[in-house]
Amino acid sequence: MISKRTLKLIKSLQQKKYRKKYNLFIVEGGKNVQELLSANFSIRTLIATPVFLEAQKDFIKTRNFLEIIETEEKQLSIASTFKSNNAALALVDIPEATPYISDKNNFELVLDDVKDPGNLGTILRIADWYGITNVICSPETTDVYSPKVVSASMGSFLRVKVFYRELNTFFQQNKKTVYGAYAEGGENVHTIEFEKEGILVMGSESHGVRPSVEGFVNHKVHIPSYGKAESLNVGIATSVICDNIRRVVSNL
Repeated sequence: MISKRTLKLIKSLQQKKYRKKYNLFIVEGGKNVQELLSANFSIRTLIATPVFLEAQKDFIKTRNFLEIIETEEKQLSIASTFKSNNAALALVDIPEATPYISDKNNFELVLDDVKDPGNLGTILRIADWYGITNVICSPETTDVYSPKVVSASMGSFLRVKVFYRELNTFFQQNKKTVYGAYAEGGENVHTIEFEKEGILVMGSESHGVRPSVEGFVNHKVHIPSYGKAESLNVGIATSVICDNIRRVVSNL
């Protein structure tokens, strides 16, 4: 059974200030926790149903947990932020920040003030799909360890490196060509000749790339519209541009 104390801790970790206080974050759902078990993350507490524990017993034997709590689906759903969680939940230590190292001969993503956690999680999943290992976030971008980000990433947060940096300083030290996504103007994403390596900047959902960052952009890129939709979600736009980057780069 999950104690009231543990339940209170889990609920508190939905807020960034408590994640920072306890240096913990939540991973929820069978698929995400299953991937977590094989990743290099320190798991403090594993809470799971008997079915999940039995199915993952070989992975579990190889890991050191402070605590394993066996519980029923009903209690697990009460603890989870999911509407329904019938498998597992883990309390995980936030890893120490690692130094940023540029990923040579590859593209990197810069997120300028992306606020929506679902969008950030989706972008991490997109980066993982297209082989982009570095995502650099402005300090105002939402917290990568938010439960909604972790869930939306579908395990990709385990493989993609996320760095929070002051973007002006980052770009002053950057030597790669910078491409910025814009709703209007700039070069057509379907015809632009991307270089083998570079940085793609995606702006906020409401304001796009900020003027303070725009000065570092070498090429403005836009996705042409053929219908009547007002705009694209930043996650979808990231996917479209990344697909075109890979199409061009694969032929270089």
